[in-house]
Order: sequence, then C-alpha cells, then structure tokens
Amino acid sequence: MQRQVEFYYDYGSPTAYLAWTQLPDICRRCDAELICRPVLLGGVFKATGNETPARIEAKRKWMFDDIVRYAESYGVPFAYNPHFIFVTLAAMRGAVWADSAGCLEAYNRTLFEAAWVEQRDVGNAEAVGVVLKDAGLDADAALHAIQQPEIKTRLIENTNGAVDRGVFGVPTVFVAGQMHFGQDRLPWVKKALAR
Repeated sequence: MQRQVEFYYDYGSPTAYLAWTQLPDICRRCDAELICRPVLLGGVFKATGNETPARIEAKRKWMFDDIVRYAESYGVPFAYNPHFIFVTLAAMRGAVWADSAGCLEAYNRTLFEAAWVEQRDVGNAEAVGVVLKDAGLDADAALHAIQQPEIKTRLIENTNGAVDRGVFGVPTVFVAGQMHFGQDRLPWVKKALAR
C-alpha cells in the first residue's frame, strides 16, 4: 500500500503556499500519495481559539521576512499580497468543487499563485471567478457550485474533521497519523516517509 501524505491548507496562508510548492516533489521522491484536504482556516481558528500571527505587528513582520527567506531557499517565487488578510470562503468552497470535478491540482496552482505570486485578490467569489477565468478553468461551474448546499457542507465537514484530528492552523500535514504543523516541519515529513 502506497504511503499517504495528507495536506490541510487554506489559500489565505502564505506558509501553506510554501508547503504546497514542496510537497509534490517530496511525495514523488518518497513514493507517497499526496492527498489535499482544503479547510477554512477561519473556521479552524474559531473552533480552536487560535488566531493568525499576522495580527501581531512585530510577529507579522518577522513572519513575512521568514517566508521570503524560505521562498528563496526553496527557489520559488513569493510576493506579499496587499489584500492580505482576506476571507477565503469562496476560494475554499471552490477547492471542494475542484476536488469533485477532478481539477484540484490545477485549481490549487491557480489560487496559490494568484494569492502569493501574482498578488491578486482572492477574497470574494467575484475575484475568484476572475482568477479562474484568466487561468482557463470553468469559472461559471465553480461559482455555481460554491453556492450549493453539498459543497458548503463538505467544506464544513473537512474543517470540523481537521479540528477533530487536532489541527489548529495550516499548513498541517499528517503522515501515518502523525501531525506536522508548519511548512518549516517538512524535514520531519521527509523523515516520517523514510521510516
């Protein structure tokens, strides 16, 4: 049985973007299956009493300096998004739709890069629709789907399920039931896969 790497994420997290840039290659090298689990970070925060470190000015400055250092070390582009902090409800519902439509990989690339490379607004349905249309994805289908009760329910279930597993923020990765929080814990993910 192929090993699995479960990746809990939200496009509003710049560190989830960094993890996303690395996990596919880690999984390829370790012969593991990457399972993407979109959640609503705001829902995780509400359920756990956690809050974004970006609301503390000194921590926010340090965090983005650290993200730039990691992006440089990974050799990936990164640009601070002037729209940050944005509400990702529409974007994350869209990820649930994309998963069911078989285009989650392309959707993830489009939304993560729109947010953290292209500095685009992804904070409402209209903005997400423009980003999807520009990328050649089915924006009309996505915008219709995110209003459907089953898509809304599935995102709630994903989020609640994550909280039930101990998730308090993103990115969070599980390997063989062991939780690793933060993109800076990817070396531990590699070690877990090597066992």
